[in-house]
Amino acid sequence: MQSFDPFTVAILVAAIVVLLKLRSVLGQKTGHQEDMSDLFDREKEKRKTRQDGPPADNVVKLPTRGQNDNSNSDEKDPRLAQIDKLAKPRTKINKGLKDILAADPAFNPKEFMAGADMAYEMIVDAFAQGDTKSLRNLLSPEVFEGFDSVIKDRESRGETVKSTFIGIDESEIQAAEVKDHEAHITIKFVSQIVSATLDKEGVVIEGDDKDIARVKDVWTFARDTRNNDPNWNLVATEAGA
Repeated sequence: MQSFDPFTVAILVAAIVVLLKLRSVLGQKTGHQEDMSDLFDREKEKRKTRQDGPPADNVVKLPTRGQNDNSNSDEKDPRLAQIDKLAKPRTKINKGLKDILAADPAFNPKEFMAGADMAYEMIVDAFAQGDTKSLRNLLSPEVFEGFDSVIKDRESRGETVKSTFIGIDESEIQAAEVKDHEAHITIKFVSQIVSATLDKEGVVIEGDDKDIARVKDVWTFARDTRNNDPNWNLVATEAGA
């Protein structure tokens, strides 16, 4: 039979007391504690929110590849497609129109052609009526001088022009370029006009006041790309072939 060892008993009692104190501190939950499984789930949810959720207000979003890169901006400009419709790609006219677009960011090929058609009709009508006021705003000084001279000669002889503009059958760009900051576009117009010149007695001396004539003109319009004025002026005219 083993003898009773008071020292061993004292050690066991001390160990039991320590365990009871540890349990009283660590083994009980308070209102501020959570299970480890709860903490794990919450941390997992935070990570998911950071990955998938909306960015915080104070986060600066860096540009992705391709953002702020203007190398392909031209390809997205619809005006380039308009130019390709007006002139075949890789032709001198096509390049000239793109040079004008580069020199004048406000240039719109489609709107220009619509404006050129309108200007053509206005100039033809104004010339027939002797309306030098309207012509002055549409022509370069040199071209206006030529038109004005013809009108004055006509009036000095008592002649008048009877004209009816039927419409434009065709308007096609013949040339385009930028020369010393000045954009030049040459257009061939094919139109239908009833036109006759009458003497002071009202007798037709040129043209026909009843039949429709098919008229061909080649006109060149120009604009200084450095000028804020968006208007183009007629700078040259010739009869079309």
